[in-house]
Amino acid sequence: MHTFRVWAPDAAKVDLVLRDGVLPMRSVDDGWWERQVAEARHGTDYAYSVDGSDPLPDPRSPWQPDGVHGFSRVFDADSFEWTDDSWTGRDARGAVFYELHLGTFTLEGTLDAAAEHLDYLAVLGVEVVSLLPVAAFPGKRGWGYDGVDLYAVHAPYGGPEALQRFVDRCHDAGLAVCLDVVYNHLGPSGNYLSSFGPYFTSRHSTPWGPAVNLDDTGSTEVRRWICDNALRWFRDFHIDVLRLDAVHALVDDSPIHLLQQLSVETAELAAELGRPLGLVAESDLNDPNMVEPVAAGGMGMTAQWSDDFHHALHSLLTGERFGYYVDFGAPAVFAKTLTRVFLHDGGYSTFREQLWGRPVDPRKHRGGQFLAYTSNHDQIGNRALGDRPALTPGQLAIGAALVLTSPYTPMLFMGEEWGASTPWRFFTDFEEPELADAVRTGRRREFAEFGWDAEEIPDPQDERTWRSSVLDWSEPDESPHRELLDWYRHLLKFRARMPELRDDRLDAVGIDFDPGGGWLVVKRGSLRVVANLDAEDTVVPVESVPSYLVMAFGAVDVGLGGVWLPGHGVAIIAV
Repeated sequence: MHTFRVWAPDAAKVDLVLRDGVLPMRSVDDGWWERQVAEARHGTDYAYSVDGSDPLPDPRSPWQPDGVHGFSRVFDADSFEWTDDSWTGRDARGAVFYELHLGTFTLEGTLDAAAEHLDYLAVLGVEVVSLLPVAAFPGKRGWGYDGVDLYAVHAPYGGPEALQRFVDRCHDAGLAVCLDVVYNHLGPSGNYLSSFGPYFTSRHSTPWGPAVNLDDTGSTEVRRWICDNALRWFRDFHIDVLRLDAVHALVDDSPIHLLQQLSVETAELAAELGRPLGLVAESDLNDPNMVEPVAAGGMGMTAQWSDDFHHALHSLLTGERFGYYVDFGAPAVFAKTLTRVFLHDGGYSTFREQLWGRPVDPRKHRGGQFLAYTSNHDQIGNRALGDRPALTPGQLAIGAALVLTSPYTPMLFMGEEWGASTPWRFFTDFEEPELADAVRTGRRREFAEFGWDAEEIPDPQDERTWRSSVLDWSEPDESPHRELLDWYRHLLKFRARMPELRDDRLDAVGIDFDPGGGWLVVKRGSLRVVANLDAEDTVVPVESVPSYLVMAFGAVDVGLGGVWLPGHGVAIIAV
């Protein structure tokens, strides 16, 4: 016996379409339609016809085995035999995140294949595996940010039970799981929501078109559709943390913002399940209100990404100053983002051409509420060629040291720990020729405005673009990748056992630097992270007499005058 339910408030009739026939559904309260089928169970295929339409996937489809245009399939989430009863969860704040994309983490591109590397991640020192979106999206290959069946797990990744297996194995390895979810828009192909009801509104607009309806007629059920989706990942798939994509695009003029509603409901579920559940927001607003409690008028997020820290570090190491990096690069700017999170915290943003952001108060905000990183999927994939920063091994080691000894929650992007040579490019797999051409043309036009030759921009639809982005797992055994990987492992082990490096008080961090950009020294209790940003050898002054060398990348000499470092050398010393 299975009860089929679908929300279609404006429909005159809704039919349940099964493989062997069509059954009329009964209108019940608040725009919902319902039909019980005695023979239906786990594995039964179905679709809905609204006012005589062709069969459409369920807006809450748990399984799309034949792609986003095909029939939905019943999935019994309770049939999986979990083995993680002893898993008590993990607080996202201060934990080491590792962001990975299932389709390029391994050549197989599946959850089961990714699970074969969990022991590697645990030994590395990772604490949270952060998956890019798994919601069903068009085609086989893609980033996942154009998902359209938000309750289903992308079939080429293995489907819903594969995600349950993956999470179970993560917990067995001592790893929490974060899942990236996208509620601010849906992709253009396979998006049938408007055939069912007012899932979108013309009251607001976004870069992707009409906004998801959070505050217009019918928004109560749309908000329920989103919140139920989030809670389902926690409850049925044992996910520990959700990463919420681009929350600044969730336009909501309701008295209670969607994020506040989700925060409250997540906290209630965490109390029910007896383990911590986290919400990490990606926000362009530079507003600490995002991580302030709902009771105090905040959005109640556990943590948020800090792109300003990334921009400051990236520009400091690479020298890039174009686009949104224009205000970054100076050592003083990095110092501010290391100790106060945001550069733009009420001052003028040249890129945005306006005042931007609000200040972070170290008396009420902790560093663990903000994620820091040298790279992520956006900062690599949205470059014209999807290339990783062209840095020396020493510069990569410096970036790792500054992230992993910061007061923030650190995040790595897959492969960075060995200085992966593979790019991570923008790729798609749309079946519709006109949509494929629009994506290809739009990508090339976008970067032509920055001086790129259109022919240089990889074709997102070309399978070779995806293939070139797959990690090369032979690299960690080769020099210089092997040495960098050892550096990451030692850093992460050291961070795990040193309370000074896990202290997330913003006012407990100090920094000295050469105004000319030659070197910097980060102060963490009795520890000093000493970095030579220049390609030439130098002696970096340290205000206290060094006691001993803890670890270094490159040859180091610690003396009374300071620390001698080779070009792009970095060391941690005790004073």
